[in-house]
Amino acid sequence: MVLVPVADALDRLLAGAAPLPGESVPLAEAMDRVLAEPIRALRTQPPFDASAMDGYAVRAADIGTLPAHLSVIGTAPAGHGFTGTPAGGEAVRIFTGAPLPAGTDTVVIQEDTRDLGNGAIEVVEATAHGANVRKAGLDFAEGDLLLEKGRLLDPAALALAASANHPYLSVVRRPLVAVIATGDELCTPGSELAPGQIISSNAYGVAAVAHSIGARTLDLGIAADRKDDIATRVRQAVAANAEVLVTLGGASVGDLDLIHDVLTGEGMTLDFWKVAMRPGKPLMSGRLGAMRCIGLPGNPVASLVCSQLFLKPLLARLGSRPYRPDMREARLGAAMAANDRRQDYVRARVREEAGVLTATPLGVQDSSMLRRLADAEGLIVREPFAPAAEAGVGCHVLILR
Repeated sequence: MVLVPVADALDRLLAGAAPLPGESVPLAEAMDRVLAEPIRALRTQPPFDASAMDGYAVRAADIGTLPAHLSVIGTAPAGHGFTGTPAGGEAVRIFTGAPLPAGTDTVVIQEDTRDLGNGAIEVVEATAHGANVRKAGLDFAEGDLLLEKGRLLDPAALALAASANHPYLSVVRRPLVAVIATGDELCTPGSELAPGQIISSNAYGVAAVAHSIGARTLDLGIAADRKDDIATRVRQAVAANAEVLVTLGGASVGDLDLIHDVLTGEGMTLDFWKVAMRPGKPLMSGRLGAMRCIGLPGNPVASLVCSQLFLKPLLARLGSRPYRPDMREARLGAAMAANDRRQDYVRARVREEAGVLTATPLGVQDSSMLRRLADAEGLIVREPFAPAAEAGVGCHVLILR
């Protein structure tokens, strides 16, 4: 049996994958979305010369010699500019954000003045010409390019878009992942189990992987070990216009491993089936029309490892999100035996001391043992036919958390 190398399988899975089209969403719903179009300013900010402090708007020429006595002829609160034009020797009480009155060019902060009563103040500290004034366009001018296409929208970017007067943003559509678990033995969490039954856990982990890279998920439930039931759910995924269909279990070669036959019967073109990796050998990939199909193994650790290695980068590509596996150099914390023809992903504890990472395998690596995966900070990656290695030898580790 020919097994596809991991790198080749990933290349084939990603071939032709491109960012999805854009959609317009309200600004309040755009957090953690990716811009499909650049953002340009629809206005100038600030749109006028504005006070940066609470104080007094004055002419710099009137406070060149201290102490300077000025008459206060009005008030300029934020949102309500002073409509008059102060003459020489006159000042306007002004608050942060208010437009600078015509004819004034400087703001003296209130701490640098003394109230003389009867509408008069004394300026007692020197203030430079133009001090405490935000000039019109200080932040940006109408038409300026503010955010590039492909920007992942964070709080600062959203606030900037709002300030530029954009109520809606064009963002890349989030990929929809339809998930079908298969197996007569599976029950949902919280169920009372009959003899021979187990709890279905894979769908929750796979959905979490999808959500971590910005995708949406559609849980199509647990299909019985019957071709008609599986086919019905596959058709639901097609009807929902899912970009990706993930099936869980049933992708091997046993009598009840029905996924291959069902998907090909529904029109899927198989790309590859079985990858030279451990855990995860039964991984399957193909296309059903525009929908990409990934058949994940039923063993929970294999399902989650394959989701990290294959599903996550695919969804990142479709969602136009930056993604690079966190692969680091480390040293082994324990000896490891020679490897066979499959690439191993070994659950490991990862510790750092004096800037050096140590990755220690977590004993038994059975692919049903989710607790070991939850305890692991990383996966030691061992190439096919890697020789036996002693503790302290260099290795590569894929960081999970």
